[in-house]
Amino acid sequence: MKLSQRCLLNLIAIVCLASVAFALFSQHVLGMQPCAWCVLQRLIFIVIALICLLVNLSSSLIYQKVITFIAALFSISGVLAAWHQATVASQSFSCDMTFADVFMSRQTGLDSALPWLFGIYATCMDAAVKLFGVEYAVWALILFALVALVLIASLFRKE
Repeated sequence: MKLSQRCLLNLIAIVCLASVAFALFSQHVLGMQPCAWCVLQRLIFIVIALICLLVNLSSSLIYQKVITFIAALFSISGVLAAWHQATVASQSFSCDMTFADVFMSRQTGLDSALPWLFGIYATCMDAAVKLFGVEYAVWALILFALVALVLIASLFRKE
């Protein structure tokens, strides 16, 4: 069964929102506090989901492909953010004044506007928590990469 572009984008939106829901569960129920890079990745997942949901506003295939391309770009930015967190930030004592910290707290103010979702409560080193032996940042990297690959592949398929 071949999914339409619209169904595929809606499914990706659901997956992205589910990943944020799991991150919130991990934070608020399991006590795993996020760092600046964690909450930046939450924001990227939410933006990808919102972009993908825009597909429901038009049935134009060109519009759907443009939406797919933009979502793929954000997915690639998510890969880069997760890779940086896993390889650089998680080895640092502080995320203070990194791109993620400046963007989330000083440029957007999302950490104080929506602290339950975007609050920064841990250092990057403290936030290097593992699930099934793999750091959360690596799980995010894998999900961002899969989403990017699916989106990019769907750009080249014919409806």
